[in-house]
Amino acid sequence: MRTIGIIAGNNIYPETFARAAKTQGEEIRLVAAAFDGETKPEFSAEVDAIKWFKVGQLGKMLSFFKEQDVQESVMVGQIAPKNLFNFRPDMRTISILAKLKERNAESLFSAIGAELEKEGMPLISAVTFLDEHLAAEGHLYGPKLKGQAEYDAEYGFKIAKESSRLDIGQSVLVCEGTVLAVEAFEGTNECIKRGGELGRGKNVTLAKVSKPNQDFRFDVPVIGPFTIETCKEAGVRQIVVESGGTLILEPTRVEMLCEKLKVTVTGRKS
Repeated sequence: MRTIGIIAGNNIYPETFARAAKTQGEEIRLVAAAFDGETKPEFSAEVDAIKWFKVGQLGKMLSFFKEQDVQESVMVGQIAPKNLFNFRPDMRTISILAKLKERNAESLFSAIGAELEKEGMPLISAVTFLDEHLAAEGHLYGPKLKGQAEYDAEYGFKIAKESSRLDIGQSVLVCEGTVLAVEAFEGTNECIKRGGELGRGKNVTLAKVSKPNQDFRFDVPVIGPFTIETCKEAGVRQIVVESGGTLILEPTRVEMLCEKLKVTVTGRKS
């Protein structure tokens, strides 16, 4: 039996992964490491075994995975930035933090991935089983836009690619050729709110991309129903994502919300 250890963050990503894994036609056992204040409590119904941890308890998580004979692991779902950097690490976590010169999400996750590899449970891609959830190219949902909106989509995409290359953030907001906000430590949703306020809720475009040479074992760009609702509240008119490099969670609900709230989603090639 294939046993996969799920490191489960917040929102619906862990649930989406677990359900997709169960439809693969092979015998898969799912073991989850869940986190207090992050993972949805109802996620426990989606897996065969689960244990709850505090963020930073890497040693205990690895021990649990070994007890459960985990052969490979996967990181799905975000940990809120404030929790990712404001925690009480155990000795295993302290030892890897001491080796890091840069403490950003990518360096932390890479170090955790190396520890999992050492223990014989390497990280697999976070889009495993989820090919049908990857954004296609072209118009996807909502009303079709032309003119300035098309230019802003192209411009925002270009700026987001450069920002992600510099490891600043993978999302930017633009309006009529002006950059309003660049995602940084606060995360995408807070960036959307900040940019929407600066754009006064009019014709704002969100561009969300993957990094050049994106490591799809972690930090995969994702949009879902909450993204659409947040954009509507902030006055964001359209979202442009990278085709083949962005996951769309609950696509049926995303499509329904886009039609209802008049938010456009398009996919663009890198």
